[in-house]
Amino acid sequence: METGTIRRDELAGGLDLYRTLESGQTYLWRRGDGDMYGGTPAPGEWYVTVVDGEVIRVRTTDAALEWESTTDAEPTVRRLLRLDDDLEAIVAAAPDDPLLDEAYEAHRGMRLVTDPPFGTLISFICSAQMRVSRIHSMVSTLAREYGDAVSFDGETYHAFPTPAQLATATESELRDLGLGYRAPYVVRTAEMVADGEAHPADARELEYEAAREFLCQFVGVGDKVADCVLLFALEFDESVPLDTWLRSAIEEYYPDCDRGSYAETSRALREQFGGEYAGYAQTYVFHHLRTGD
Repeated sequence: METGTIRRDELAGGLDLYRTLESGQTYLWRRGDGDMYGGTPAPGEWYVTVVDGEVIRVRTTDAALEWESTTDAEPTVRRLLRLDDDLEAIVAAAPDDPLLDEAYEAHRGMRLVTDPPFGTLISFICSAQMRVSRIHSMVSTLAREYGDAVSFDGETYHAFPTPAQLATATESELRDLGLGYRAPYVVRTAEMVADGEAHPADARELEYEAAREFLCQFVGVGDKVADCVLLFALEFDESVPLDTWLRSAIEEYYPDCDRGSYAETSRALREQFGGEYAGYAQTYVFHHLRTGD
């Protein structure tokens, strides 16, 4: 077992691991007590994910982020949790905006994540009209049923399935697992990636709006899901997914940003939130409105 620590006082803007991993950005982590997305923080609890076949566990103490892994995981942990982001500078550079100021103040230390692209794509295809806890349950079920089992420290964890593994699933099987109408979307998208038709990671090389359009070729992916993949897997920090919560924010706080179409409204809200790091602003506002904290 490899272990390490990263001092929290070395992270500009701090780190709130609970809010980072349970704010609706990621469904590819599990919490040790099994109550992820239960709505209650668990200080000191381990979170675990499997990346490229390697188990990674992280938790925070008062002084540090601790990690354990089957490999030297510090570079991966830093990437997954965006620990090298200067969160303090990002917040300081945000536009003067009462709702955004309130959200940044309430959720200090929440960082964006950078998850593996395929797992993120499937997670957000599953997200349509679903509560975050239900999405997490769906994604965990896919990992358990189709992903590789990996043993670590006496425990067995499941990696999210590869495109080839998930492409073996049938629509009927996925419906039986509770995916409902999303089942054919998941199967077809997995087949597209497994067959080499396209891979979500290929969007990384494109300009933002072209990247969003590229991702919309996958079955079950519209503009909002594409924006989520861009923001939470491909580091397009300007991406502003327009979900129900953001649309309610537009109606109440930013009516001038409603331009009719998704693309134009998203562009207007991106400008409202300061452009380069608008995705950070979106994530804070989303979490703030959803939790009511």
